[in-house]
Amino acid sequence: MKTSIAKRVLIAAAAGLISVSAVAQDKATSLDQLLKMVQQSKIAESKEHKQREADFRRQKANQQGLLNKAVDTRTSEEARSERLEAKYQEQEVLVQQKRQQLDERLGSLKELFGHLTSTAGDLRANIDSSIVSAQYPGRTEFIDSLIDKMNSATKLPTIEEIERLWYELQRETVESGKVVKFTSTVIKPDGEQVEQEVVRVGNFNLVSNGKYLEMNDAHRMAELIRQPDGKYLSMAENLQNATSGFTAFGVDPTGPTGGSYLKAMINSPSIVERWHQGGPVGYIITAVGVFAMLLAIFRLIVLSGVSAKVSAQLRSSSPNTNNPLGRVLAVAEENKGIDGETLELKMEEAVLKERPAIESGLNLLKIIAMVAPLLGLLGTVTGMIITFQAITIFGAGDPKAMAGGISSALVTTVLGLCVAIPTVLMHTIVNGRAKRILHILDEQSAGIVAENAERK
Repeated sequence: MKTSIAKRVLIAAAAGLISVSAVAQDKATSLDQLLKMVQQSKIAESKEHKQREADFRRQKANQQGLLNKAVDTRTSEEARSERLEAKYQEQEVLVQQKRQQLDERLGSLKELFGHLTSTAGDLRANIDSSIVSAQYPGRTEFIDSLIDKMNSATKLPTIEEIERLWYELQRETVESGKVVKFTSTVIKPDGEQVEQEVVRVGNFNLVSNGKYLEMNDAHRMAELIRQPDGKYLSMAENLQNATSGFTAFGVDPTGPTGGSYLKAMINSPSIVERWHQGGPVGYIITAVGVFAMLLAIFRLIVLSGVSAKVSAQLRSSSPNTNNPLGRVLAVAEENKGIDGETLELKMEEAVLKERPAIESGLNLLKIIAMVAPLLGLLGTVTGMIITFQAITIFGAGDPKAMAGGISSALVTTVLGLCVAIPTVLMHTIVNGRAKRILHILDEQSAGIVAENAERK
């Protein structure tokens, strides 16, 4: 019973595998339709097997003929192989003779071709990195063909090709000392290609429309995304507009080696970028510095006005209450008949009342001058912590990245000092102006008290 069930399962599985293609083409919607499709597939497979068996029986009679034909073919190919091998050996001997004859006839020319090949290789390397190729493209194609000829055992360079190699050497040298203008295609930072006038400064720099250019990997001129400082751009524009004479221009001395100096100068952060590197602490220091400057300027203006009024009061005989000295003198006028000690106390009290308004903001300026460097130190320590955390994670394999992180961390220290130094100077100026006014008040009040004592 178990054997019968197993046979039925195997038969069903085989029928399912046979009918996969039919089911893939036409899906069954019921079990009866599926059974019918399996039966049709079985009949088709049976017809195909019978056809294969009939073909095999027909070809069985021809097997001996095919075998004899294959043996004959093998015999003929073996004979052909022996003939070709003998011919190869003969030609190899002939090639050796020809090579020996070629070496004898070349003589010293062989050494000359070696020097030409070396020179052409060096010239090709120079031309690949030369910005002169922007004006004269396609020079490396000739040099490549010349090198191939000199390295070939069947070709020789012509006199004209050797002379042209010498000419290209001379042209590269001569063009390296020229400042010329020519029209070519320039790739803008947004990818647009524009035909415009280009100025080539020897083998150092390319400029166009007041912008510096570079040679990309495809040996095409592209405008630098980041440009140097404005003074260099103005020099480039003046050079392009010049027709004769001498014009100041910022030349990159490393131009023939890839313009590393220009790239380093361009990649150096600007003042605004340096300021942003300070981060939140840098922004706070800047805000505190701006507030300190505004406060100092405001107090300086106020004290200048008060000083002018006090000076006017010194020249007047009647007290005016629009200035501190006038208000102090008014107190003396109101208390003419009292004794000297009481008058002295009232005068000191009047000066003390004026002192807070005159010295207003001085303590705040002093505090800002002291706190700004501390904030800068806080930002530096925080930046150093972040830098060392990055080194812990990524390692110290790139010294530039580590130096950049340390440089960014020190920006806050610079900002703190830039705020503290002018704040100290402004505090000194404002404090000097306030002390001058207070000194006048003390001097005048002391004079009034002394005068009153003499009257008594």
